Amino acid sequence: MRHRHPMPVPEPRVEPLAPALTDPAELEREAGLARLFELHYSSMLRLAVLLGADDPENVVAEAYYQIYRKWRRLREVEAAEAYLRSTVCNLARMRIRHLQVARKHVEAPPEEAVVSAESAALLRDDQRVLIGALQQLPARQREALVLRHWLGLKESEIAAAMGISCGSVKTHTSRGLAALTQAMETRR
Repeated sequence: MRHRHPMPVPEPRVEPLAPALTDPAELEREAGLARLFELHYSSMLRLAVLLGADDPENVVAEAYYQIYRKWRRLREVEAAEAYLRSTVCNLARMRIRHLQVARKHVEAPPEEAVVSAESAALLRDDQRVLIGALQQLPARQREALVLRHWLGLKESEIAAAMGISCGSVKTHTSRGLAALTQAMETRR
């Protein structure tokens, strides 16, 4: 009788971690984005709501996705918050324009927009009148007022976020505040 030698069992291959997870630049990007999300998600969501986005969660998610894709091109990691804020403004503006065009081509009037639970939780009852008046302003005036009075940004920061000059920021802020004041006074 022959002795059978057991078949050699191949040792399991241990694959190294995926290059993306061992690359220091990727680890830095992941950590930086996690910090950015932790620190600024709520404020970016509020910003999108105040700018009139009908789907603020998607606007903010898209903004984070865009900054994720462009992370390596950021000159300074500290610039990420400003870039994120600017992206939220641009995406909200594009979304509003898209909806305006789409609504022009709809036969029946659109139903009342359903506000998400997160968006509704962010707004207290005493703010609803103000938000309603704010939503009636032209987009640029609304953006300038929200960035100035809600986020407390300087004119130069607002200009960078909106992609306009500081003089235009002053004009939009002044006109928006005058229109908002008039709208609030007529509602009393």
